Amino acid sequence: MDDVFSKIVRGELPCHKVAEDDRTLAFLDINPASQGHTLVIPKRFGTDIFDTAPDDVAAVARMVQTVAQLLLQTLNPAGINVLQNSRPASGQEVFYYHVHVIPRWEGDGIVKLWRPNPTDHAAFADLAERLRAKHQA
Repeated sequence: MDDVFSKIVRGELPCHKVAEDDRTLAFLDINPASQGHTLVIPKRFGTDIFDTAPDDVAAVARMVQTVAQLLLQTLNPAGINVLQNSRPASGQEVFYYHVHVIPRWEGDGIVKLWRPNPTDHAAFADLAERLRAKHQA
């Protein structure tokens, strides 16, 4: 692969490494939303959540928790956002599966990604049933 994250994994491009294990790499985002904004990636390529191996997704999740703890202990943020974008409509710009771990502070200027909407319980019940049916198939 010739993408930027593959080059980072291979050591062809530098990064500010935060943590690493045999399956994952965590490094500071070069265009951070806040101080400490860290990206966590699997070392094995996957484009997004849909084609990344489940064991790599699980390894990334474990490293995300480790990074969140490191950020909490080091920067003492008021909160943490964990964000993963898959496909362009979600905001994915680098097509290599990655998770953002973003420290947050009150008044940091980072906007919420959505506004809560009223619940249509009949529509929710229908959707939940359709999803369960797909899961059981």
